[in-house]
Amino acid sequence: MTSLEDLRARIDNLDNDLIELLDQRMQVIKEVGELKRHQQSGIYRPEREKVIVDRLYERSKGLLSKAAIEAIFLEIFAVSRTLELPEKVAYLGPEGSFTHQAAENRFGATGSYFPLKTIKGVFDAIDSGRAVFGVIPIENNQAGAVTETIELLSERDVKIVAEMIEPVHFSLASVEDEVTQIHTIYSKDIAFRQCQNFLNEHFDGDTNFIQVDSTSDAARRAKKSKGTASLCSLVAAKTFDIPILFYNVEDTADNRTRFLIISKEFRNQKSGHDKTSVLAKIKDEPGSLVDLLQAFEKRNINLTKIDSRPAKLGAQFKYWFLIDFEGHHEDEAAQEIFAEFGDQMKLLGSYLKVV
Repeated sequence: MTSLEDLRARIDNLDNDLIELLDQRMQVIKEVGELKRHQQSGIYRPEREKVIVDRLYERSKGLLSKAAIEAIFLEIFAVSRTLELPEKVAYLGPEGSFTHQAAENRFGATGSYFPLKTIKGVFDAIDSGRAVFGVIPIENNQAGAVTETIELLSERDVKIVAEMIEPVHFSLASVEDEVTQIHTIYSKDIAFRQCQNFLNEHFDGDTNFIQVDSTSDAARRAKKSKGTASLCSLVAAKTFDIPILFYNVEDTADNRTRFLIISKEFRNQKSGHDKTSVLAKIKDEPGSLVDLLQAFEKRNINLTKIDSRPAKLGAQFKYWFLIDFEGHHEDEAAQEIFAEFGDQMKLLGSYLKVV
């Protein structure tokens, strides 16, 4: 019978092989980075990363799921980009926020991040060149659209690089070992609402529920005080080095937030699984919106989102529309629409569609 020591020795040998192969990969990546700098081409290529993950999943004959392969290689991709060309990533803070977690999920734990207090601050960082990429929320499937993000997309000359759809999971983090030792819980008001069933099951009327500005601040407070806990994200617990007593304590598993990665002068290559976002400021004439929508229907282009926003042009009630459709803006059918309505539309970007 194989002993535990024998199995661990086999694992150690495999790990040795892995690190040697990773070193070889990073050496090639360094050469790629030098070539890209010479050619002034982009470092972040979501469509290329998807092709790699899909190919590796098809080759995998073992126990790794596609999600597991993606999680492992996203971190490898992030380390590779750092070797190619270190790129600063701005995100809507504070540190430990769900946007921070989304940024790390895409750019890896070794990325160069800095949090900003407002969504406008993230756009400013991109405009000024202080950051190459910005990560911002655009909508939540429970709470709706993030108005500030949509308005700034209309005002600023930035492009959408990628989208991420992240589940919103809350954890109960505390320095205490037992729930019975906790008399105070910190978090945002929305976290208390979304974790009500868990709180009712584990805590009574004597527990103090204290609202703070962010789940990050909640984790920071709980780290410092005995008898307290926080409802926070995983990255907040990690940031403030506070143990987690319970994972995923939210009432519903269906709570998801869509985040965007934005950048300046960025163009994604076609992947075959793309989505395009545009802003349509149609003419103030009868039938203008119908004409635009029928142009998409005529070319069999599927619209995945249409959202009207106030145009803020004087005292009148004027609107423009945020439209997402399947496909890349370089597709022949999409080019026909831009040729017909290009003076009324602003391209926000074509990017890999998240299924």
